[in-house]
Amino acid sequence: MTERTARVELALDLLAHLETDELALADVVDRIETVTTDPSLTREILDTAEIRGVIERDGARVQTRRGGTFVRFESQVTVREGEFECRRCGAGLSTGHFVQFESGELGPFGSSCVRKVLGRE
Repeated sequence: MTERTARVELALDLLAHLETDELALADVVDRIETVTTDPSLTREILDTAEIRGVIERDGARVQTRRGGTFVRFESQVTVREGEFECRRCGAGLSTGHFVQFESGELGPFGSSCVRKVLGRE
C-alpha cells in the first residue's frame, strides 16, 4: 500500500466514525486536514468517500452514513505522555490522544481536539 493510499484509507475511517449526521463541507475538510493538507489528496478523499457511500454531498453540506459506527474511547483512543503537537490546532501537548482505526493510527490530539475531530463536540 502506498503512503497516499494509506492516507486515503485513514481519512475514510475517520469520516466513517464521525459522530454527527451532517456537517458543513468546511468542517469535513477540517477533519481531513488532520490526515493531509494536500488539496488534491483532500479532493480524492472526498470523492472516494462519496463513491463508497461514507458521505453524501449536497452543495456545502455533507451527510454522514455512520450506520452505528463510532469510536469507543475506552478501547480505540490511547493516551501517551510525551512531547507532542496537536494535529488539529498545533498546540504543544504533554499528553497526546491517538485514535486507533483499522487502517492505522491518527494523532496526536489534545483532549478537546480529539472530541472535536470525532464529532463529539
